[in-house]
Amino acid sequence: MDKTRKYIQFFGTVQGVGFRYRACHAADAVGATGWVSNEYDGSVSMEIQGTEQQIDSVIQAIERGSYVTIENMYVKTIPLVEGEYCFRER
Repeated sequence: MDKTRKYIQFFGTVQGVGFRYRACHAADAVGATGWVSNEYDGSVSMEIQGTEQQIDSVIQAIERGSYVTIENMYVKTIPLVEGEYCFRER
């Protein structure tokens, strides 16, 4: 299982709709690590580390949110963070 780490910025209806809560719950459920944070421009930023399948599962869980509408995502692969053991809100 090759791990990767991605920085993802989500655009759309992503603040005030349970996005961060759902991200944390989904990441914990699949064993992914990292963080999620609201940004001042209305977007949400995330760094997530795990397998491609774990990362895809988290994004799919977020998209199933009742009021979440992801219109666009900026995705960049970044270096792994060693010793990270949880996923949290920032």
